[in-house]
Amino acid sequence: MKSKEYKPAVHPDKSSRVVPMSLMFLVLCGFSFYLGGIYCSEKHKIFPKEVPQTAVTIPTRKDVTLAPIQIKAPVFAECSIDNQDYTPCTDPKRWRKYGLHRLTFLERHCPPIFERKECLIPPPVGYKTPIRWPKSKDECWYRNVPYNWINNEKSNQNWLRKQGEKFLFPGGGTMFPRGVGAYVDLMQDLIPGMKDGTVRTAIDTGCGVASWGGDLLGRGILTISIAPRDNHEAQVQFALERGIPAMLGVISTQRLPFPSNSFDMAHCSRCLIPWTEFGGIYLLEIHRILRPGGFWVLSGPPVNYEHRWRGWNTTVEEQKSDFDKLKKLLTSMCFKLYNKKDDIAVWQKSADNSCYEKHAPESFPPKCDDSMEPDAAWYVPIRSCLTVPNAGYKKLSLKSTPKWPERLRITPERISTVPGGNPGAFKHDDSKWKVRVKHYKTVLPALGTDKIRNVMDMSTLYGGFAASLINAPMWVMNVVSSYGVNSLGVIYDRGLVGTYHDWCEAFSTYPRTYDLLHLDGLFTAESHRCDMKYVLLEMDRILRPNGSVIIRESNYFIDAVATIAKSMRWNCQKKETEYSMEKEKLLICQKKLWYSKKSEQ
Repeated sequence: MKSKEYKPAVHPDKSSRVVPMSLMFLVLCGFSFYLGGIYCSEKHKIFPKEVPQTAVTIPTRKDVTLAPIQIKAPVFAECSIDNQDYTPCTDPKRWRKYGLHRLTFLERHCPPIFERKECLIPPPVGYKTPIRWPKSKDECWYRNVPYNWINNEKSNQNWLRKQGEKFLFPGGGTMFPRGVGAYVDLMQDLIPGMKDGTVRTAIDTGCGVASWGGDLLGRGILTISIAPRDNHEAQVQFALERGIPAMLGVISTQRLPFPSNSFDMAHCSRCLIPWTEFGGIYLLEIHRILRPGGFWVLSGPPVNYEHRWRGWNTTVEEQKSDFDKLKKLLTSMCFKLYNKKDDIAVWQKSADNSCYEKHAPESFPPKCDDSMEPDAAWYVPIRSCLTVPNAGYKKLSLKSTPKWPERLRITPERISTVPGGNPGAFKHDDSKWKVRVKHYKTVLPALGTDKIRNVMDMSTLYGGFAASLINAPMWVMNVVSSYGVNSLGVIYDRGLVGTYHDWCEAFSTYPRTYDLLHLDGLFTAESHRCDMKYVLLEMDRILRPNGSVIIRESNYFIDAVATIAKSMRWNCQKKETEYSMEKEKLLICQKKLWYSKKSEQ
């Protein structure tokens, strides 16, 4: 309906617009001629000479040589003595900020940049150079880990005992009162693959003082022992002081920092993880990191409940119900009960995908969809779904994986997922590191001897550095950048161990836990994200006094690194690489043993 105020529009004649448009056109043309005249008159002032085209040379990236970066030497104060065991991302002083649900407060929670400490962590009063391997497996200096809680609370279980200036480790445990040796002997009877090189890599959840992992080292099985940070027990600190692979970690709300299908065996000896709660979500994480055909070993409640229930402050009916629930959950995840005797039960993960193919869509737990990257494990939540192994891999299962030690030198199938990865590249990397390590031994004679036990390769690709030192009395924690190329699965396929990490943050370990840190091009790769000063301070935190560092870096960074290292009381020497390359240098450093001035007072 038209409004009463509506009036028809008046449309002027089109010919009336021609004159204004013609005038506008003439004005614009005149203005453009004016500007052109100015340009021509000033041309020779701006461009005095014509440069012949043949004289122009555009440098390429290869032609550009950057002068080494120079920085002012920073000044680092000493941290207070109460920070001697400071773990930035698992600091008990910050636990109250985080929830109790599923022990979230025990997970990694790194401080913001403005709360980072810019000081040097002092050793405990009376700290001594750690006892050398293999003697260290059985004893350590009390002053290096001055905690009596386990000694007082677990003395009847022979975890450890204090004797004079030392802690002794008899090899006892809650579930192996006859000693860890007898416990593992029984386990080997249940899992014959532990004897012939089939089982090589293992993870121990809730490790105590890592006696199980320590015993397996002598049987050719490399174990990562994990336990959360705590106020008194210092389980991981004891393990590393003994020279046994370990790191801070807890199965809670986030995935463990390991790739899928990596470990040959997982172990829990009364580790107090509520496996059947929250829909079995903790078991789903064990399922993710276990290789197809891998073993999960459980000792403690509810295994052998018929004879043990009286000591567990429960009833036989409750324990039977828990065991039945556990078996049902494991069956739904394609595990089968492999063997059982006394206090030990062994389940085996399905070696192929036939079980998963029968998994109905409405089944619980459901299969993870394609949006869930199975190897994503850096601050990635654990999902209530089943990670199905990639059917395209034919040699991923434990029965198809070459036995140790042959698997160390055989090109892993998973290398095809690494950009540029192929058998030729793998063999070249292996050969390259043999040459490099041979040269390293000339500039650091202690490398390969019993003076160095705990080693970290901070920026590895295929674990070539660790593989070249496989016969030395040491173990290597291989670190793959959480922001870089995902090659950690290849490292596990070789029979080595490692973890994802972001060096913009602190590592999950106690201070003074590594004898040697090695890095290859870390600052070149990460300097755009991570502050070099904080990375070096973190290296100082985790390095033992008198420990060594091998820094292989571009010439652009090497002087700046040396400047900061000197401020941290390191003694460093610049060395040539094995081929005396101009653009790459070595920096060989040793951390000085010093004591807090406040403690001396």
